[in-house]
Amino acid sequence: MASKRVMIRIGDIGRVVTGKTPPTADTENYGGKLPFITPSDMDGNKYIYRTARTISEKGAKPLKNLHVPPKTVFVSCIGSDMGKVGMTRVESVTNQQINSIVVKNGIDPDYIYYNLYSRKNEFQRLATSGSAQPILNKGHFSQLKIILPTIAEQRAIARVLGTLDEKIELNKKMNEILEAMARAIFKSWFIDFDPVHAKAKGRDPKLPKQITDLFPDSFEQSQLGEIPKGWRGETLGSILELAYGKGLREQDRRLGYIPVHGSNGQVGWHDKKLVDGPGIIVGRKGNPGIVTWSHTDFYPIDTTFYVVPKQKELSLYYLFYALQLQDLPSLNADSAVPGLNRHLAYMNLQVVPENKVVKIFDAFVIPVYKKIFKNEQEISILAAIRDTLLPKLLSGEIRIKDTEKFAEATI
Repeated sequence: MASKRVMIRIGDIGRVVTGKTPPTADTENYGGKLPFITPSDMDGNKYIYRTARTISEKGAKPLKNLHVPPKTVFVSCIGSDMGKVGMTRVESVTNQQINSIVVKNGIDPDYIYYNLYSRKNEFQRLATSGSAQPILNKGHFSQLKIILPTIAEQRAIARVLGTLDEKIELNKKMNEILEAMARAIFKSWFIDFDPVHAKAKGRDPKLPKQITDLFPDSFEQSQLGEIPKGWRGETLGSILELAYGKGLREQDRRLGYIPVHGSNGQVGWHDKKLVDGPGIIVGRKGNPGIVTWSHTDFYPIDTTFYVVPKQKELSLYYLFYALQLQDLPSLNADSAVPGLNRHLAYMNLQVVPENKVVKIFDAFVIPVYKKIFKNEQEISILAAIRDTLLPKLLSGEIRIKDTEKFAEATI
């Protein structure tokens, strides 16, 4: 039997707040402890863990009536980011592109989050467009209706979906840690030369002996300045090729399991690969110089380059971190459309270690990347389950008890 449900205006489930941006000309308004949330900070996660900017005490004071507490649900209501939804973990301020709901007692804010999360397309349709950008203003937003089941059912629905989101966020955090570990080792060994410095000064590099023995104990001059003895400084053009991706319009892509990569990461799927994976993609147009990774075979489109190694002793894993630290975006050479000139990139210098050191680095990184890929696959499955359950739970089409058992079995 269906539970009792009521239809209520968003404006009646709590206080609706439209944010505001402190004057940006005064830099003293920024740099404090109060998170300043904008649509670009809304990255698909339920909670916002980091914001690009924070607000100082000076910047926060004139906005005191616009501060929102933890567990506030917020929706981006202007422009191309229309319909993004998130929740605050701590007291925060948003910009004017976001309407927030400080949910009143007796209503579950997590249920409100999931209800609004499911309605992105509806928000985009409703947005009025008196100017170039679609806008869902505070008044219109407050009048939208939302279905409220009993508080017990609200909490049960939020618990099922929240369990899946918690596992998704846990996997994402684990991947951030794994990526940071690999990046830190690359920097220590191949940028800061920590093991070589330690051996040169007679200190313990604090690595296993069989790894310590692979590093030289002195430096020598090169085009890059002092580098470990026996290592080389070479141009990027001598160690890799930036090969052109190939055009593949969105309407020409077919359902498949091959990731399609644009200049800033994956942009879709296709049923045919262009390049064997794993591989490195470098943004050519749009986001020039952005370096991303594909765990599998992939299809880089014509706004990208993909990397073809020229020297067997340098693995793709080594080249990936080396390219990330080359500051390729600064080589943007197209004044009309941002673009990376590969001939300029080829002139950059790169340290080339001895092959035995690169092999040890790979021996550490490859298992790390396998774990990251496994976590990403789990994230995709869990998100698909969540997005399938969401409308059925909100509509009452499926029973909560059955769903809770399914979610527990899934994770």
